[in-house]
Amino acid sequence: MSNVSHEVNGNVLTLFLSGHIDSNSAPELEENINRIREENPCGEVVVDCEKLEYISSAGLRVILRLKKSVQSTRLINVTAEVYEIFEMTGFTEMMDIQKAYRVISVEGCEVIGQGANGKVYRIDPDTIVKVYLNPDALPEIHRERELARTAFVLGVPTAIPYDVVKIEGGGFGSVFELLNATSFAKLLIRGEKEVDEVVAMSVDLLKLIHSTVVKPESMPDMRAVALDWADFLKDYLDAQYYEKLHALIEAVPEDNHMMHGDYHIKNVMLQNGETLLIDMDTLCHGHPIFELASMFNAYVGYNELDHSIALSFLGIPFETASEFWDKSLRLYLGDADENTAKEVEKKAQVIGYARIMRRRIRRKGFESEEGRREIEHCRTKLEELLPQVDSLLF
Repeated sequence: MSNVSHEVNGNVLTLFLSGHIDSNSAPELEENINRIREENPCGEVVVDCEKLEYISSAGLRVILRLKKSVQSTRLINVTAEVYEIFEMTGFTEMMDIQKAYRVISVEGCEVIGQGANGKVYRIDPDTIVKVYLNPDALPEIHRERELARTAFVLGVPTAIPYDVVKIEGGGFGSVFELLNATSFAKLLIRGEKEVDEVVAMSVDLLKLIHSTVVKPESMPDMRAVALDWADFLKDYLDAQYYEKLHALIEAVPEDNHMMHGDYHIKNVMLQNGETLLIDMDTLCHGHPIFELASMFNAYVGYNELDHSIALSFLGIPFETASEFWDKSLRLYLGDADENTAKEVEKKAQVIGYARIMRRRIRRKGFESEEGRREIEHCRTKLEELLPQVDSLLF
C-alpha cells in the first residue's frame, strides 16, 4: 500500500506522506515519488506530513535526495514527534520544515488585553494566548516573537511566546505562560489597586522602556511612520495645516530609544509583584512624544466623542481613563505643574488627532455619520492646536 498521494496546483506539487516510513517502505516511497514527479513536472515541492507518524534514516535519505533534486522543497504540518527527528538530525537547518499547529478554542475565555492587532485571552490559570485579527498572521507572529526577544535581552520585562497555535474558527495565536498575572486594567476594575499606585507602576515601566537604546534596524522608526500619517492627510487638511503638521514631525530628531507603541493598562501585567509588558508587535523606536500621543489616544482621544468606548476597551469609565492619562503625563514629566503638562499634552494631541483622523478615513469613515463626525472633530482639533505648537520636543 502506497504511503504517498499527491495533488498539483500550478507549478506546485504537494506530496502527502502517511504512516511509518522505514527501511522496508522507503524504497517504494521513493519509487512512487519519482513516478509522480515524472508525470507532474513542477518547480516547487511541498511535502505535507500531517499523517506521517514516523520516519527512519532511510526515509530521511529519501527526503534529502528529493531536496537535492528540487531545491524549493519544503515540509509542512510536521507533528511534534516527527519534527524532533528532523531537528535532531539537522534537517531543520538544511531546509524549510514547519511544525503542525495545535488547534485551541478561545470561546468563553476572558479577554485580558487588547491591542491594535489582536486580543489577548486567558485560556487557563497559567496560560494566555494572543489572537491576531489578521487571519494570515504567521509573519506577524514571528516578527513579534523577535521583537519580544530583543526587548527581553535588553532588560525590558516581557513575556516571550513559546508556541504558535491555530484558533478554532480561523486565524492564529501566540501562547504565553503568565502564572498569576493580572492586567493593570483588571487591578483597577477589581479595586485591588488605587489609580495613583497603578500610575506609578505604569510610569516606572514606561521610563525603563524609554531609557533602552536599540539598534535602529531592529524595529520600525516611529518618526517615519508619523510622517506617513501626515502625508496621508495632505488631501484632507488645508495646506497651511498640513505643512505645519509635516514640518513639526520632520523637525523631531531621530531617536534610537525604545517605545512600546501601544502602551496602556491592558498591555501591562502584574505577576508576583513584577510588571510585564505584553503585545509587543508595535515595538518601535523614536522620541517619546510619539508614545505619549498613542497613550493620549488610548485613554482620551478614541473615547472623546463616545465615552462608552473607554469602558468597553479599557474596562474603566472615561473619567477614570482621563484621570489616569493626566496623572501619568505629569508623573512622567517629573511631577510637572499643570501648565507644563498641558503644553506637552498639546504636542501629543497633534500627533494623536492626526493618527485618529487618518485611521477613520482609511476605515471608510466618510460613509457613516459617526465617521464623518469623528473626522471633523479631529480636523477641528488640529486647526486649533497647530497654531499653538511650534515644536513637538519637550
